[in-house]
Amino acid sequence: MVEVHTAAIVPPQGITVGHPAAFVAAAFGGMAAPMFVTISGWGMYRSASRRAEEGHTSDQWARWIIPRVALLCLCQLTVNVLLNVERGGRFEWHTPGVLTLLAISAAICPIFVRTSKFLRSLMMIALCASPLILGGNAGQDLSWFERVDAANVEDWFARLLWNGTYPVLPWMFFVILGTLLHDFTHEARMRERGIVLGVIATSATIVMSVTEDVDWALTSGDAVLTFFPASMPFLVVSGTVVALLMRVLEGSEISGGNPLMGSRLSFLEPAGRISLSIYVAHFAVLGLVALAMEGEPRMSLVPAFAVTIIHTAIWIPLAALHERTIPWFSLEGLLRASQSSE
Repeated sequence: MVEVHTAAIVPPQGITVGHPAAFVAAAFGGMAAPMFVTISGWGMYRSASRRAEEGHTSDQWARWIIPRVALLCLCQLTVNVLLNVERGGRFEWHTPGVLTLLAISAAICPIFVRTSKFLRSLMMIALCASPLILGGNAGQDLSWFERVDAANVEDWFARLLWNGTYPVLPWMFFVILGTLLHDFTHEARMRERGIVLGVIATSATIVMSVTEDVDWALTSGDAVLTFFPASMPFLVVSGTVVALLMRVLEGSEISGGNPLMGSRLSFLEPAGRISLSIYVAHFAVLGLVALAMEGEPRMSLVPAFAVTIIHTAIWIPLAALHERTIPWFSLEGLLRASQSSE
């Protein structure tokens, strides 16, 4: 997600949506958020499942839920302030976003633990179909700055639930996908069958794009796959890619073997352990960049590309350095400290 946010703040001059560079950036961005939300759902569900097995009381559940919800909402507010529209950014201070989506997910995750895989599968199918049910209420005609703004409380709840950037309908689809991938961890064949069905559906969206002569994927607009708002084909395709990528990287680990690339990707693990901290911190950097570039001409392709790649990659060694020196200093560490008495 760092890459797509940086590309949005430092867009190269003269690049249209049809340019290959724009397609690559959109592809990374289009998959980053589904992967982030799915893995977050997987992690929260795993933690909640462990506590359910331990027989947590209502009070213990409250001590697990409340710090997570409070921290995620506070982080969303921080992100909004760091990249506020008044300073050349992209958000209003009150904009619901991906972190408020995860806050809601944390609040209801204990319910998911007590819900069967079959029922969660039906819920995921219903969420997948929700863009069709919502129709125009999903906000196809909203501009970006209309989508991140709310004139009143009613508008704010609409942005949170069905027509914002990451509304519950349909983005909870990826959270539930994460819970199911967790529960089917030792049933690789079941996951593979789901992936095959997803690949068939993905192929159908490409055929639809060609036969109807419309763009296959756009951030928003007239296309088969759209991100704002998330269309049903987008949910199917991105969910398939997430499940496929996780299965490929898993290799034969579940059956006692090794992941696909062994330990060669272990250098990414420190960044994965502080992903929330990186998510918030990179907006602080982008907020300064947006303020500095306000009113300035856009960069040419090569400098803009270099800035995007450097800012995306730099968090990997910084995370490793952080883990060696101040591992306790992070939002994740704060959350662990708040629950150290359990």
